Amino acid sequence: MQGEDPFEQGTASILRQPKAVWATAGASVVAFMGIGLVDPILPSIAKGLEATPSQVSLLFTSYFLITAVAMLVTGFVSSRIGGRKTLLAGLALVVVFAALSGTSSSVAELVGFRAGWGLGNALFVSTALAVIVGAAAGGSSAAILLYESALGLGMACGPLLGALLGDASWRYPFFGTAALMAIGFVCITAFLREQPRPARRTSLLDPLKALGHGGLASVATSAFFYNYAFFTILAFTPFVLNMTPYKSGAVFFAWGLLLAVFSVLVAPRLQKRFGSLKVVGASLVLLAADLVILGYGNHTTAIVCTILSGAFIGMNNTVYTELALGVSDAPRPVASAGYNFVRWFAAAAAPYLAPKIEEWSNIHIPFVVAAVAAVVGAVVIWVRRSALSHEAEELEPKHASEDGVTVFAN
Repeated sequence: MQGEDPFEQGTASILRQPKAVWATAGASVVAFMGIGLVDPILPSIAKGLEATPSQVSLLFTSYFLITAVAMLVTGFVSSRIGGRKTLLAGLALVVVFAALSGTSSSVAELVGFRAGWGLGNALFVSTALAVIVGAAAGGSSAAILLYESALGLGMACGPLLGALLGDASWRYPFFGTAALMAIGFVCITAFLREQPRPARRTSLLDPLKALGHGGLASVATSAFFYNYAFFTILAFTPFVLNMTPYKSGAVFFAWGLLLAVFSVLVAPRLQKRFGSLKVVGASLVLLAADLVILGYGNHTTAIVCTILSGAFIGMNNTVYTELALGVSDAPRPVASAGYNFVRWFAAAAAPYLAPKIEEWSNIHIPFVVAAVAAVVGAVVIWVRRSALSHEAEELEPKHASEDGVTVFAN
């Protein structure tokens, strides 16, 4: 109906979906759980495998380094074998490597298995939204809202699952994830039919060529610095808090809830009122301030700031996704693949560099560096604001007529 808010329409129709959509969304929740799963058990892993924080942080580095590189491969694969087979291949890899992670006898083995896990997760989540949009009822707005909800729920529940199972042994969360992903594999096999393949196959170089567009390159560069700040919080803060798995899991569960609420409910409304560039710029500056306070505050302050950062991260995730998909004339999956190829390198770097920076200086400086990175991300958006606004407006009619598909957008 004319005059209705598309977001409200999406909210109304999100529950009326086929079984195939719910099966894919459910598996997506578990896939995103894998990102924060190890947060509450990082100190336990370090103790159990006699490893240093910087060594254990390589669990994130190997995971996201492979994820970044895989962004060049996922479109190539899915455009040739189809979305359903790509999903199942990704799920199968996660099941195998998550289970192997639980059997690790050294931190080197665990880091290697997490790399394989990252490849499987990239194949799965890079295709999940496209499949959800293709099978969903109620249009792309409802499908994207459902996907964002799955992401937020997964990011919130990952630390909780890690805490509940990790309290007995750091190995159990890995086995638990493997079991849940195996269930997802069965559900998708049973309920999801093969989706139509794109008319044009994606080449390995298409995402890199898409980055030749100034607008997309600017968004990707800004997101690179933002992701460094994001994953400093996710990977380094558990060592700073130094809490039991239960307490750490509770902190990151609250963090994930804020991330979900601000990503799905708050960000779209703020964008509608103030515009995407103002929202992401302000959110990055607030995230930087939060990081400095987190780094220099007492233990209670660090807990509060860790949880509060979920709000800023949730808003940034949503806005960056829409900017990346709206500023270039590249097909959405290709633009998103190029964008994610750049930004996931920061997610790989931050977990390794933050503990190293602490070793070279003190416990406060990693958060200062992360805060500076967030500010640099805001500066890039501010410097390119006119071009980004113009390009997004020019391409909005084109993208409004396309199916909403993305590649690991958040």
